[in-house]
Amino acid sequence: MQFLWKYIDDLIGKGLEMSVISEFLLYTSASLVPLALPLAVLLASLMTFGNLAENLELLAFKSSGISLIRIMAPVMVISVAIAMSAFMFANFVMPVTNLKMRSLLYDIQQQRPELTIKPGIFDNTLEGYSIRIGDRDSKTSLLTDILIFDHTKKQGNMKVTSADSGYMRMSADEKHLLLTLYNGHTYEEMQKQKKEKRHVKSFPHQRQRFEQQEMIIEMTGFGLNRSDENLFRNAYSMLNISQLHHFEDSLTTDLDTLYYNFQSTLEKTLVEKPKTLLLKKNKILSNAEKKTVNKEQWEIKRLHVDTMFAQLNKLEQRRALTQAINFARSNKSLTTSNAGSSDWKITKLRRYQIEIQRKYTLSILCVIFFFIGAPLGAIIRKGGLGMPVIVSVLLFLVYHVISMMGEKFVRESILPPFAGMWISTFILIPISILLTYKAANDSVIMNVETYFLWAKKSWQGIQKFFRRK
Repeated sequence: MQFLWKYIDDLIGKGLEMSVISEFLLYTSASLVPLALPLAVLLASLMTFGNLAENLELLAFKSSGISLIRIMAPVMVISVAIAMSAFMFANFVMPVTNLKMRSLLYDIQQQRPELTIKPGIFDNTLEGYSIRIGDRDSKTSLLTDILIFDHTKKQGNMKVTSADSGYMRMSADEKHLLLTLYNGHTYEEMQKQKKEKRHVKSFPHQRQRFEQQEMIIEMTGFGLNRSDENLFRNAYSMLNISQLHHFEDSLTTDLDTLYYNFQSTLEKTLVEKPKTLLLKKNKILSNAEKKTVNKEQWEIKRLHVDTMFAQLNKLEQRRALTQAINFARSNKSLTTSNAGSSDWKITKLRRYQIEIQRKYTLSILCVIFFFIGAPLGAIIRKGGLGMPVIVSVLLFLVYHVISMMGEKFVRESILPPFAGMWISTFILIPISILLTYKAANDSVIMNVETYFLWAKKSWQGIQKFFRRK
């Protein structure tokens, strides 16, 4: 429903058939299955083991010598099977449904809205026409005070039709608009004759009066045209694991190439600048002269830029400053351009990496939620749709919030993809182990009196500590 409300503006008022809307909702529902399965497992395990504990059936099992882990074993196998099915669905079915859903959504967004002309307002929905009506009779659908500007020749308001009244209806195939006009005039400027008589200041035009006139206007762009799905095939949500890894490797290679070219260009523009730009030629030794000089006689001296700059005359100083500014500007422009390309590629790379990790985390979550729901149901001892629904929704919301925070950190490159996408799972694993351990040992962690007793003992311990002092 959240997805439907998000795109409700794209669906309303476009005359879509029920089959198109049903197809869109089917693809949307399929894309939500991997997210809904963990919540379903959590709720089902809570309700099942809550009912068993509430009806003292778990107590009967345990009194017969059967442990809680042994009771959970068959359902554990089912939850693992559900997790594997969720991964297969996310890897093979979801890319196809996302592709078809995105393609259908694009076609719906591109479809022009259904023709609804409001009285007193010029409507430009029909391509090449601007139509205004004075009023509309709600019972007879009679239109009054009709004014139509024909712009099909793309020469301005060359043709205008006005009528006292008329009717408007769609053709049987809904591809044409049929107008029946009564008692009106048509004015058309003869643009061709005006061009032929350039030396004559005349404005020839044609005027027609009619009692009844039929107009047929083609409804271009109003039907749902299905586009090629290959246009959206490379998006991150339309790919399986192997395809995502392929794009990840390609983008990583592109980034390495970008960084290497940037570093090489900077070295050429900063380090390898010709030394003859500011130094006199007689002070620079040629390669042949360098070979004749004994390297043992070389001296390494520390040179200060300010001292060297002060030794130059004013003309050389001005030349040095101008060239330094030009070098800085060119390098700044190069850095800005490469930074923009790098940020765009990194953002795209993170999308693919997030999608890879998401396919695994949502599948593993089915098993983790079972090890949370089943022990928790045995502890709280409440079945039905009351307490289990509240607890499961709260747990899922906590997981979802942490997961969204980790995903945001990955997008902003604060955390690596594996750490950011698995942080919520790593938080839930110790909780599931603790709950399973407590439920196997008949813990009363959900009993409020236990915490009051613990707080009372802690307060007594604090009082004894201060009395000793």
